[in-house]
Amino acid sequence: MRNLSAVHAGAVLLGDRALLFPGASHSGKSSLVAELLRQGAVCYSDEYALIDSEGLVHAYPRPLLLRDGGREQTAVLPFELNARVASLPAKVGWILSLQYEAEGSWNIQEVSQGQGLLSLLQNTPHVLADSPHIVGSFRRAAAGARCFEGQRGDWSDAVSRIRQLALAA
Repeated sequence: MRNLSAVHAGAVLLGDRALLFPGASHSGKSSLVAELLRQGAVCYSDEYALIDSEGLVHAYPRPLLLRDGGREQTAVLPFELNARVASLPAKVGWILSLQYEAEGSWNIQEVSQGQGLLSLLQNTPHVLADSPHIVGSFRRAAAGARCFEGQRGDWSDAVSRIRQLALAA
């Protein structure tokens, strides 16, 4: 962890690029990660995206903590979802800052890489004054990414639309 900076985010590998879901606890990151893993994505983490000084994402291997509609969590290993954990770092391809709305529907817009950078900074547990280097690391991570923000409803619809976004790249 000395050379990596954390973002509170779900992270998976689609093809050769990482997809990040920065967000607070209970925002549905783990549900999105789990379903993407079931559909062939490779796991980085459902909790923290670890980013190096070059802006590459590294795995944070730990069990996914999934909720079944309540507050109770169940630990699930990626292999239980027929997935594997990434062994190599990857460039960021997408940053999706999605707010979950129980009765909501898919309503997102593409935003600037600057907005993507802000989303990463807003979701880091690091204190910026103590870790000023993270700005450069996160800037490099966002520099090659397509960035989106907005709301989503059910995870199944969201995952379908996320995969469409990724395939369109």
